[in-house]
Amino acid sequence: MAHRLNTNKQFMIGNGILAFAVILVVVIFVYMSMRLQRENERKRYYAEQYSISLVKGFEGDSVSVYVNDSLLLNKTIDRTPFDIDIKRFADESALMIVDNATDKLSLFELSEKGGTYRFEKDGEEVRQLPQEQ
Repeated sequence: MAHRLNTNKQFMIGNGILAFAVILVVVIFVYMSMRLQRENERKRYYAEQYSISLVKGFEGDSVSVYVNDSLLLNKTIDRTPFDIDIKRFADESALMIVDNATDKLSLFELSEKGGTYRFEKDGEEVRQLPQEQ
């Protein structure tokens, strides 16, 4: 008697190999996509610059200045105006000015186009002055 082929078994083995190949291809493409995205993020560069000026009322106060979560300044202001120039380093930026004596936080949104920002302190309140054109 001739040997019969077990077609069901061959069909199942073929489908298993095909499924494994599909999973392998998907994993390779996901890995390549993530690697390419990481390389693009490293090359991101912003040309805009922020100029922050503490104009009036800060003299003699201990102040911390943050952009997003990065500490730029933590010191007692000895002169006014006190200027800080920084380059933009994120898609969206927020400026935080903290009075270290009272832990009062003042939060300001920074433009994506950069610019000059002037601030004055009146009592415990920090206000943004209009931008000069």
